[in-house]
Amino acid sequence: MADSETFGIEKGYGQQAIEFMNEEAKKEKWKFEARLYDYEIETENFGPFEMFSWMGDVKAARKLVIKASKRFKIKVIEGSYKSKLILLRREKTEFALVRKGDRIIGHLEFSAPRIKNSKWMVKLEERR
Repeated sequence: MADSETFGIEKGYGQQAIEFMNEEAKKEKWKFEARLYDYEIETENFGPFEMFSWMGDVKAARKLVIKASKRFKIKVIEGSYKSKLILLRREKTEFALVRKGDRIIGHLEFSAPRIKNSKWMVKLEERR
C-alpha cells in the first residue's frame, strides 16, 4: 500500500472528483481511497488546484486520476514521481505531471521541509 499528497484536482471540482474516484475504485474492486485535506496550491501556468491524499494501489490511483480528468474535463496533478538520484537534502522533493485527460500539459517539482506534517510547495513549473 502506498500513499501520496502530491496529487491535485483543478479548484472547484475537488469534492466531485474525489467521490467519483472512490466510487470507481469500489466498482473495480481496487484498493484505493482518496480524501481532500484542505490545502490548495496556486501555479502560475496551470491555475489553482485542490490537493488530496490517497491510500492504496499506485496503478489504481494514476488510472483514476486520468479517468476523473476525462470525466469532468479538468486539469489534474499526478504526483509521486521520485528522482533516481539519491541526494541528501534539507528538503523532500517529488515530481508531478499536470494532465488534461490523456495529455501531459506540464511538469511540476514539489518540495517540503523534512519536518513532519509540513505542506508541499511548488518549486518549479514547466509547460510542455
